[in-house]
Amino acid sequence: MRRPTRRAVVTVTAAAGLLTAVAVPALAGNAPAVPGGFGTQQAELVGRSVLPSGTFGEKIPSGAQVSPANGVQTPFAAQPVQGFSGLLKDGDDWLVLEDNGYGTKANSADFLLRVVRLHIDTATQKTTVVPGGFSLSDPDRKLPFALTRPDRRLTGADLDPESFQRTADGTFWFGEEFGPSLVHTDATGRVLSAPVQPEGVRSPDAWDLAGATPTLASSKGFEGMALGVDGHTLYPMLEGAVTGDDPATRRIYRFDTRSGKYTGLKAKVRMEVAGDSIGDMVALDANRFLILERDNEQGPAARLKAVYEIDTRDVDRDGYADKTLLVDELAVPDPQGVAGTPGGFFSFPFVTIEQIAVLDDHRIIIGNDNNYPGSNGRTAGVPDDDEYMVVQVDRDLRVDPALAAIGRPKR
Repeated sequence: MRRPTRRAVVTVTAAAGLLTAVAVPALAGNAPAVPGGFGTQQAELVGRSVLPSGTFGEKIPSGAQVSPANGVQTPFAAQPVQGFSGLLKDGDDWLVLEDNGYGTKANSADFLLRVVRLHIDTATQKTTVVPGGFSLSDPDRKLPFALTRPDRRLTGADLDPESFQRTADGTFWFGEEFGPSLVHTDATGRVLSAPVQPEGVRSPDAWDLAGATPTLASSKGFEGMALGVDGHTLYPMLEGAVTGDDPATRRIYRFDTRSGKYTGLKAKVRMEVAGDSIGDMVALDANRFLILERDNEQGPAARLKAVYEIDTRDVDRDGYADKTLLVDELAVPDPQGVAGTPGGFFSFPFVTIEQIAVLDDHRIIIGNDNNYPGSNGRTAGVPDDDEYMVVQVDRDLRVDPALAAIGRPKR
């Protein structure tokens, strides 16, 4: 793979305490091709930060139904801080959503669902857990099914949250996969109302399936979700295809948080490969979004981990949002040696990459879901850390002024 040529030096300015000012070369001309021929990119690595695997939180036992993996013995004496699937700016820090836990309803009943607050420092390249997170709970019995714990704290056997957004009133909306559904909570994670499911779409894990035939595969519900520029419209995106749709099709819905109702489809997106998955989603304006698209492999077997810009106006009128490759996550140019030898390429070879946020018109931050202790995309036999990379792109993202730099409306 040929290295990109360089042009004039530009300056990366500090953004909400995340990056220190450094000089980096921008890309031009002969950008590398994505493996498999999926397109070209003009991007480079400008920041990196890591939270070590084996980071633990509350001293509540967990992992009783999880098999040992990558040299890690189970169960755990405390709750592992892992499984990040959602990223929101919170002052100088970030809120991250922990998803289902260990991958299924059956093995995640002792994993507490939480939003964790992180300090992501690219100067030291160290990410740390800081105060300010919260657990999800249903003390007011809004959820229409029995819960695992008598104290009504939610676990990975109750819901599988994979995306979240905070609206101007300070409350949160979570996109989850078991329904699939959208779940509304207050600022402390207390459920405010019954989950809202899209008409005609149910997974095998849906609590109201009642013997009916599922129309969506397990773990293929709402994976990514953007908040629109109006501050009250959510755009949740399914990870898998609905029965009757082309297998490569993924639906993006519209949901009005004021009425609590779905208002149709925003668009359909075609995956590069039918079996591939969506990882996360963030808005650039009323019609353009960034999505994370990935295969189901890790390490040397991975062939597609990418960021695409999509335009839901469907300029070519083929029935799908238009897609433009932004970042090949398997080969991000690293001219400054942020992650190693200057002039090389940095790879994000993880099976699940499920966090993305926009910093400004040219920079995005991307994070993986490390599936502790099961994933080992970085080094065979070693559990993956929670990693973040900041990527600068030549393409002007032209973020709508109504959105904050992190991709949510200003208050």
